[in-house]
Amino acid sequence: MAGFSSEENQTIFLRIMQNDCMIDPKLRVLQLVAQHGTVTAAAAASHYTPSAVSYQLRQLAEELGVPLLEAQGRGVQLTTAARTVLRHVDVLSAQAERAYAELATLAGEPSGPFTVCGFSTSATHLLPPVAATLRDRHPHVRMRVIEAEPGRCFDLLLAGDADLALVINTAHTPPTGDDRFHQEPLLDDPLDLVVPADHPFTTRRRVTLADAADQDWILGRPGTAYHDLVRTACSAAGFSPNIAHYADEWDTGAALVARRFGVILVPRLARLHDDRPVARVPLSGDPAPARRVLAATRSGHAGHPLVTESLEAINDVAAELLPTEAPQPR
Repeated sequence: MAGFSSEENQTIFLRIMQNDCMIDPKLRVLQLVAQHGTVTAAAAASHYTPSAVSYQLRQLAEELGVPLLEAQGRGVQLTTAARTVLRHVDVLSAQAERAYAELATLAGEPSGPFTVCGFSTSATHLLPPVAATLRDRHPHVRMRVIEAEPGRCFDLLLAGDADLALVINTAHTPPTGDDRFHQEPLLDDPLDLVVPADHPFTTRRRVTLADAADQDWILGRPGTAYHDLVRTACSAAGFSPNIAHYADEWDTGAALVARRFGVILVPRLARLHDDRPVARVPLSGDPAPARRVLAATRSGHAGHPLVTESLEAINDVAAELLPTEAPQPR
């Protein structure tokens, strides 16, 4: 890039960009209000109080000279002016992120904070080894890992509190076409049926999810990514599960299965304790049920060298954890 006489100058300019040219935090707050629909929800997502969010929005409205919120019943809605502002903020944010990513490639050895976040299974099995790899390669980078539900991961990205997220699409996450984010398929994590060890399914050569339509089911609580995952998979197989119990943790669900309270679906990345009398049954089908794991960043940020390096490391770890051959029932 013209204008940089040395690597040192490149690094100085990068720091100036990061410190002085960030998108105004008040605009980030407006984005969160648009995403969550209420000042209260935006406050929870940004770790502000509702009064602090309202104050920032009033300040922003005064600076811009246009109203941003208007009353709607007991709540508020964004004005046309606010939506116009957000449309331009999305473009400017993506442009700034592309600049940061390009400058980071010129800055030599990376340094500073780099945060990855992801839902529970990815935060347990994928992110720790990847974070350790980057920490060892780049000792001046301060790695941080955050476990969070997919919806919360997008809040972290939007607020600038995370650089890369591993997510699955749910009813509570932005669609893949959302201009604020770059989302790309990373891997498919097959779903296994977990049944009591002596269940008839364990002796069959082929089991489909539809074969389990008449079983009692153990799901995560409504509103969780796990609940949505199982409901979506069962719906695609042509049935609605008979929900007998709720359990958010895989081990809790497996303990209930061991006592014959029902069956659960467990992603292959998830690990269960071996001391319970349960069996994992790989499922057949066309396609076989799986959850698609996506890598998400802010729009324009995907070209950052640490993001690229992280995705390569994640793929290497996933290749070891998800062999091509399906595990045999046990």
